[in-house]
Amino acid sequence: MFVSLRVMYRHINKEEYSDIQSRILFEDNHFIIFNKRAGEIVQGDKTGDECLSETLKAFVAQRDSKPGAVYMGVPHRLDRPVSGAVIFAKTSKGLERINDMLRKGLVHKTYWALVCARPQKDEAELVHYLTRNEKQNKTYVLPESQAEKLTSTSLGSIDLHGAVYKAARLKYKLIKVTDRYFLLEVQLFTGRHHQIRAQLSTIGCPIKGDLKYGSPRSNKDGSISLHARQISFTHPVTHTEVSVIAPVDWVQLKS
Repeated sequence: MFVSLRVMYRHINKEEYSDIQSRILFEDNHFIIFNKRAGEIVQGDKTGDECLSETLKAFVAQRDSKPGAVYMGVPHRLDRPVSGAVIFAKTSKGLERINDMLRKGLVHKTYWALVCARPQKDEAELVHYLTRNEKQNKTYVLPESQAEKLTSTSLGSIDLHGAVYKAARLKYKLIKVTDRYFLLEVQLFTGRHHQIRAQLSTIGCPIKGDLKYGSPRSNKDGSISLHARQISFTHPVTHTEVSVIAPVDWVQLKS
């Protein structure tokens, strides 16, 4: 005998419903791409705060009058103080395929970073070796003087005194200058922990508000001025081209 179980999600009020709906950048049967605000978490953590994957489950269940469980897979994340475009998978098939594309570098991500100093070059490619300190939740960059003396493995990593440093690569371009800050467009080629934050800090350009990586002061809302601006990929199920741009509301860019 088959018994259908009704899954209960929280009710979303009219104001929140409208807000969530306005931040959906793309949706089909397999994916939602959502414009995350700084301070929101993509997936559950030790804080116990509601994460976006659960919020979107409740939204879809309410919008589509779904009595059963809503699937919402998380193929990638953004740090809590970071804003911008995040992909969620609405099917296990979609999750499996987009995960494979992410591993192969077939999902193209562009970020905006508002930094505290002008880089020496207005456009450049950065390659560093990074290691993550789990206890501190911080990434460290191997000094170039040390990296030059060592030989990396075929996997692009260096083992030094028990710490594994992995190769990290990005390109940046200066696209706007404000009174006090500099807007960089960053193209990410590897997905290391805190990669953009650590690499830009290493060249003397910490991100506005990012105290952990050298910004002189915090942002009032606890955010850092790093935004996942654009995501582009060939849809792994329909094979159509998907490209979304996430709007950002930084007061420094309005002048």
